[in-house]
Amino acid sequence: MAITYNWLVEQMDCYPTYDTQTDVVFTIHWRVNATDDKYNVTSYGTQGVTYIPGSPYTPYAQLTQAQVVGWTQNAMGPTQVASIEASLATQISNLANPPVVTPALPWATT
Repeated sequence: MAITYNWLVEQMDCYPTYDTQTDVVFTIHWRVNATDDKYNVTSYGTQGVTYIPGSPYTPYAQLTQAQVVGWTQNAMGPTQVASIEASLATQISNLANPPVVTPALPWATT
């Protein structure tokens, strides 16, 4: 079954003012939820981002989740994004097919 990955922004840390702009984001707290319709797993982390003075600026109140997820993934790079999603896929696979089990002792009564 196909796994669906949903990237979310949980929180953003900002400088109150930076280069004449207000509420400039410098840390993004992200979460990725992965599901295959039977199992659900999640990963959480933070990613630093840097505003370059003079570059286009979107006021904090006008930011969208899609925009900030894009910043997060761009700052991570495709290798790290793929690694996070691969780790979640492995967790789902391990839930579906546990690599380690602990059966009852053979002499124990059921």
